[in-house]
Amino acid sequence: MKTVALIEKGKNGTYGIYTPDLKSTIIGEGISVAEAKKDFENSVQEIIEVYAEDGQELPEELKNLTFEYKYDLASLFDYYRIINVSQFAKTAGINPSLMRQYKSGQYISEKQISKIEKELNRIGRELASLSLI
Repeated sequence: MKTVALIEKGKNGTYGIYTPDLKSTIIGEGISVAEAKKDFENSVQEIIEVYAEDGQELPEELKNLTFEYKYDLASLFDYYRIINVSQFAKTAGINPSLMRQYKSGQYISEKQISKIEKELNRIGRELASLSLI
């Protein structure tokens, strides 16, 4: 089953991952997104192992579980450090200072989120289609 795993930066500066669509509670935490993902994946394995050790059948929602990770802006720029926030803002048509505020947790309108996602997708398509010589 494929489900969403949300990655967010907390007010204390750490990153958390959780699955809002599952009845089972699966979380991960860390000082970076990479660390939180590692903790999250470990939590998944531990839950599966507990069911096996107790001789219980694994709930349907946990069978063949895969995740679609969704990031808040701070988490995105932490995990994909190759993306320069100011340069990205310029290509997306957003004021770089405003983008840095978004990255630090300021409210982002749906219109701005749409612009950011559109530019991320454009860059992804461009990178996916390139070839080196």
